[in-house]
Amino acid sequence: MHFSLLRHPKQKQLLLIALPMIASNLTIPLLSLVDTAVVGHLEHAWYLGGVALGSSLISLLFLLLGFLRMSTTGLTAQAFGAKNNQGLRDNLLQAALLALVLAAILLLLHPWVMSLVQQLSSASSEVLTQAAVYFQVRIWSAPAALLNMVLLGWFLGLQNARYPMLLLVLTQSLNIVLDLLFVLGFGWKVAGVAAASVIADYSTLLLGLYLVKRLWQQLQLPAISVAQLKQLSGYKRLFALNRDIFIRSLCLQLVFVFIAFRGAGFGDTVVAANAVLLTFLMLVSYALDGFAYAAEATTGKAVGAKNNAEMQDLFGILACWGLLLGSVFSLGYWLGGNSLIALLTSITAVREQAAIFLPWLIALPLLAVWSYLLDGIYIGATKARAMRNAMVMAFSGFAISYWLFQPLGNHGLWLALSVFMLLRGITLAIPLYRYGAAYLLK
Repeated sequence: MHFSLLRHPKQKQLLLIALPMIASNLTIPLLSLVDTAVVGHLEHAWYLGGVALGSSLISLLFLLLGFLRMSTTGLTAQAFGAKNNQGLRDNLLQAALLALVLAAILLLLHPWVMSLVQQLSSASSEVLTQAAVYFQVRIWSAPAALLNMVLLGWFLGLQNARYPMLLLVLTQSLNIVLDLLFVLGFGWKVAGVAAASVIADYSTLLLGLYLVKRLWQQLQLPAISVAQLKQLSGYKRLFALNRDIFIRSLCLQLVFVFIAFRGAGFGDTVVAANAVLLTFLMLVSYALDGFAYAAEATTGKAVGAKNNAEMQDLFGILACWGLLLGSVFSLGYWLGGNSLIALLTSITAVREQAAIFLPWLIALPLLAVWSYLLDGIYIGATKARAMRNAMVMAFSGFAISYWLFQPLGNHGLWLALSVFMLLRGITLAIPLYRYGAAYLLK
């Protein structure tokens, strides 16, 4: 690995995808801050708790279905690299049909989902009531939200980062404007926050469909064929791919759910300190996701074109970016970690606890960066089974590590998370180290 690779001709192609996605990702935490600020100024704290619980439930459901975007990106990028226009058409239509089926299932089951949450949660009745209000409005965005995932993946697979950026910026900015209008202007409270998200999702879908029409005409894709949509062979591959990515995503979410629940057992101050530090870890993921998306698109294209040399170059470029970005974040948290903590909380006890566990945050960017970038490579190559197996091994490592080190208290929790991130990268890197880029072409 040499940093001269950052001047490689393929660098421009990678950055044209990565930089717009990083810029649009920055709007995501902004929306969360606006939601918190708007609801946080209502007369009762349970409104804020209800939005937090309801939005967490929606986010969990949608994140678990994130395979819709990932699989669409990989399959589309490979069809694009192979110059297979029929494949570009079929990948979009089959994924869209699956998204609508899954959205229908969510809409049918949502009363039972909310009932189960109310039975299992220890939140107050007021918070649960407001969470139900949010959830029962927001769930109706499922068809648009899941179709938007498909469109996002399709555009990325076509090496087009401008359209995804437009979709993400529209979703977040319209959401923010409607938040202010519905809550502060109309007084709709929690229902207003949820309604803002629903309208933003459907508005984004309309823009996305317009952009699909434009690309469809530019690429001269074949007309929609009902006969092709009925062919089971395409769905079998899609279902197998999505099944494995779902298992991978489930393991990932379980780790962070466990951290939240177990951290709560160490007291309110510790759980608050963990939340502050995990917020900064999320900033790392927002930056790295841009390069992960670029890795998905460029790897898929190279796999479709059977271009071994291009993939080898891509590995080197991404490794350089990984080391550079991981080092920048770790150095930034080392030099300014306490100041950043002070920006998020004025509570002295929470600041002191966060400072105690800050060294884990300093180390994590360098440990975690490889898993993000390698995930992108594997998604582009549609190596979902290998991703699933790697995640299961990393998840097992997390469980064993915490079991061994739980006498360390919260330090044991952070140590287990560090082991988990490191194992994700190692288990994904081993096949590439042993077999090189040829492994992705099998």
